[in-house]
Amino acid sequence: MNAPSRHFHRLAWAALILALGVIVFGGFVRLSNAGLSCPDWPTCYGKATWPTQDHEIASANEAFERAVEVSKAWREQFHRHIAALLGVLVLALSLLAARKRKGGVASVLAASALVALSIPVYMGVGGMAPNHALSVALWLAGELILLVQVLRWSNVDAARLSTALLMVIIFQAVLGMWTVIWLVKPAIVMAHLLGGLLTFSLLTWLAWGTTPSSALVAAEAPKLRRLLWIGLVLLVVQIALGGWTSANYAALACGTDYPTCLGQWWPEQDYAEGFVLWRGIGVDYEGGVLDGPARVAIQMAHRLFALLVVGHLLVVGIRLLRTPGLVFWGVMLLVLLTVQVALGISNIMLGLPLWVATAHNAGAALLLFTVVGLLARLRAPE
Repeated sequence: MNAPSRHFHRLAWAALILALGVIVFGGFVRLSNAGLSCPDWPTCYGKATWPTQDHEIASANEAFERAVEVSKAWREQFHRHIAALLGVLVLALSLLAARKRKGGVASVLAASALVALSIPVYMGVGGMAPNHALSVALWLAGELILLVQVLRWSNVDAARLSTALLMVIIFQAVLGMWTVIWLVKPAIVMAHLLGGLLTFSLLTWLAWGTTPSSALVAAEAPKLRRLLWIGLVLLVVQIALGGWTSANYAALACGTDYPTCLGQWWPEQDYAEGFVLWRGIGVDYEGGVLDGPARVAIQMAHRLFALLVVGHLLVVGIRLLRTPGLVFWGVMLLVLLTVQVALGISNIMLGLPLWVATAHNAGAALLLFTVVGLLARLRAPE
C-alpha cells in the first residue's frame, strides 16, 4: 500500500493517537457513569459545550427531565468534541487518498455533506420540526455513496481503506447518538465500543501500511499470520464480552472474589437471560436491569473466555520471541498480555477502581494495536 502523499502516514499516526485517546476517555466516561449526563445529542442541554453558569443550569433543569451534573456533563460533551476532531482527521485522510481517483474528492465531499445535513434535520434547527426519517435517509445516502467507492476502488493507494474508515466513523457517531436516545442500551453500548476499536484497528493498519520501510520480513510469516488472525478473532470476542459485562453492570457480579465467584467455583448462573441482546426500546438501562444469576453468567463467560485468549496469545508471543527480528514484538505482546490480566484481576479484587477499569480498556486497545500492526507488516522473504 503506497501513501497517496508524502505526509499521509504522519496524518494517519496523528489520527491513530487521537483515536486511542478517544477510546480511553470514552471508557472513562462510561465507567464514571457519565454516559447519560447529556440527555440530548449532539448538543448538551441544548448547548455546544455544557451548562456551567447558575442561570444556564436552572434553565436546563426546567427544559430537561435529567438534572444537570456539571462534573459529569463536561466529560460526555468533551468526549463528543474529541471524537468529532477524529472524524475531521479521518475525512482529511479520505480526501487525500481519493484525490487521484476520478470523481473521488467530489464523492467524499458529497457523502460528507449529506451526513452533515442529516444532523440539523434530526435536531430541527432554524424553526424546522425535527424530521428523524429524513435524517436517517440523508445519513444512509451518504454512507451508500462511500460504500460504492469502497467497492470500486483498490487499496494500492489507501483509497479503499481510508474511505471505509470514514464510513465506520460516521456510523460510530450514529451509535453514539443511539447510546443517548436509547438510554445506554447494552447492545448499542457494546457496538459503540467495538466500533471504536474497529476504527482504531483500521487506523493502525493504515498508519503502518503507509509508513515507509515498516515491513517485518520473517521466514515464519505465513504460520505467524495464521496464529495472529486467530488471536485477533479471539481478542475481539473477548473485548465484546468485556463490553457486554460493562454495559450490563456485571463487573462486580461475583463481588470481589477471584478466582472464585461469590465464594463458589460454579455459582448459580443464567446464561439465557444474561445474553439476551435486544430487549426493546424505552427502558433506562443505567445501573443495569438484570438479576444476580444473569450478571454472574456474563462475568463468568468473560473470565472463562479470557483463559482461551491468554493461552493462545502466550503461544503467539513465545513464537515471536523465537523468530529473528521479532523479539521486540514478542516481548511487547507478552508484557501487554501480563499487564492486561493483572488489571482484569485487580478490577475485581479492588472493587472496580475507576483508574484500573479505564487502564483495562486502554490495555485492550494496545493489544489490538500490537496484533493488527504485526498482521499489517509481516511478510515472508521473497
